[in-house]
Amino acid sequence: MKLTEVIDYLGCKVLNETPDFNDINIESVGTADLMSDVLVFGKPGMLLITGLNSPQCVRTASVVGASAVLIVRKLSVQEATIQLAEALEVPLIYLNSSTYKTCGQLYQLGLQDSRGDSL
Repeated sequence: MKLTEVIDYLGCKVLNETPDFNDINIESVGTADLMSDVLVFGKPGMLLITGLNSPQCVRTASVVGASAVLIVRKLSVQEATIQLAEALEVPLIYLNSSTYKTCGQLYQLGLQDSRGDSL
């Protein structure tokens, strides 16, 4: 599924765009606030959903090759986080919604868990 479709469906705010923004595919979804967990299950093509509002979430997403980062549960996103997303060319989107609701909506769209069906 295209990242732009996810953004439209959820009503996300786009905080930065990358040169290939309109072509980015989301193959799976993972959620965590502990970036050490993301280092274990993260993979290319993943949409990382997190309540972590620091640059570390963008840095970790870049390391695992995630397609984009969606920050939830916050009233705003730190400027330093947006700046790092721009520098690393990691799409950063925002939604003031609960993690539970957001994941449920993406599950209804048919997106898969980034850790696979073996849970």
